[in-house]
Amino acid sequence: MQAASTTTTVRTHTHTNPLSASFLQLPPPRRVSFHASPRLSLRATAMAATSQQQEEQLIITRPDDWHLHVREGSVLEAVLPHSARHFGRAIIMPNLKPPVTTTARALEYREEIMKALPPGSSFEPLMTLYLTDNTSPEEIKLGRKSGVVFAVKLYPAGATTNSQDGVTDIGKCMPVFEEMVRQEMPLLVHGEVTDPHVDTFDREKVFIDRILAPLVQKLPQLKIVMEHITTMDAVNFIESCEEGHVAATVTPQHLLLNRNALFQGGLQPHNYCLPVLKRETHRQAILSAVTSGSKRYFLGTDSAPHDKRNKERYCGCAGIYSAPVALSLYAKVFEEAGALDKLEAFTSFNGPDFYGLPRNTSKIVLKKSAWKVPATYTYSSGEIVPMFTGCTLKWLPSDQTEE
Repeated sequence: MQAASTTTTVRTHTHTNPLSASFLQLPPPRRVSFHASPRLSLRATAMAATSQQQEEQLIITRPDDWHLHVREGSVLEAVLPHSARHFGRAIIMPNLKPPVTTTARALEYREEIMKALPPGSSFEPLMTLYLTDNTSPEEIKLGRKSGVVFAVKLYPAGATTNSQDGVTDIGKCMPVFEEMVRQEMPLLVHGEVTDPHVDTFDREKVFIDRILAPLVQKLPQLKIVMEHITTMDAVNFIESCEEGHVAATVTPQHLLLNRNALFQGGLQPHNYCLPVLKRETHRQAILSAVTSGSKRYFLGTDSAPHDKRNKERYCGCAGIYSAPVALSLYAKVFEEAGALDKLEAFTSFNGPDFYGLPRNTSKIVLKKSAWKVPATYTYSSGEIVPMFTGCTLKWLPSDQTEE
């Protein structure tokens, strides 16, 4: 792994930290060493040492987002540039209306995404198929042959947004899973049961016990990504599996927030997502796992845009829009955990390594420069509220990559 580099300059900034609520406090940072940038002169180093504050920067391999929602139509056009600006590739979630259940529809959707990209963008959408009780092994073969379908997404029916057409009986999907093993195509899992008798906060654990663990035992060769993990139980399960066969994506919200964030100062609909935020003990377990340097975990924002009106209505939508702030927040997490030297592997190496894809070759710069998150992002039909709306963040990703 290439170590992140630090560059210091004489320019100073007054950094503020508005994220002082108790549910946002991470463990005290440990001392972290940086490699000096080869561009940094000895004179600049001496001058910087005398300044009251030093501006730092990280240069890392351009990251990928291994779990992304970009929607359709005007929302797609509004949100896609935020992801394309910072990420090289993204696994595109298929839960549209109607869902992307066939390779033919995945090809059409990919074309829609490509047309919505900003001019000159090199962003690559990696398409997925939406698994149903009726998905055929032949569709898996078609997906692999297409060269644009990289995974299959399992939504338990009714588990989250537009999942009503999802799987009702995992047993019906076994022929598909067996073909996925042959085609070396990963299964991406929304790991929650929908049994109404199971408490909302226990649905991930029960899913692991009832469905995921037996599936791994029956088909140990099947590559599985447990998406947006939220519990200590998920961490323990991932760690118990063979490395390279079962992995997990982790969102910024599940690294930074616990369930208090849903109720602090009143009901907070823009912190509502599925799987729902959990207890602080679970957040700490995920934080420790991710910042340990383990190859089993990689970046997946689960950025999920909804119109502000649909988030704040009487029955609000689940989903947090994090695409514009995700890299800043991941850098915050790793810095406060004293693990900035492990950020690049999480954001840029572990994901492509698991999927068997080449790592990106271009670089991106994150400068330690305070910036304020906009209150909303507007589009033709309304507004979308981003994660940490109105807050000041310390790390500012560059819009340009370095070759």
